[in-house]
Amino acid sequence: MTTIATEDIERWLASRVVAYGKVAADTFTVDTPLSELGLDSVYALTLCGDIEDEYGLEVDPTIVWDYPTIRELAGGIADLAAK
Repeated sequence: MTTIATEDIERWLASRVVAYGKVAADTFTVDTPLSELGLDSVYALTLCGDIEDEYGLEVDPTIVWDYPTIRELAGGIADLAAK
């Protein structure tokens, strides 16, 4: 069982959105829906791979739709990591 601070995951996820070149860091918050940030199915798959690499978790690409904001997704990842 691993404990990861949700705020750390939020920062990491925000950095991924920026790295994908979709939006500038100062144009969204952790409560902005990922769909409004241009996250489509291709980027969702990429993000899932990044989550697996960064946190050692196996996640289904639907996680991005199950948790539609950075804040919610970070909470979901933290919950998975704690199991």
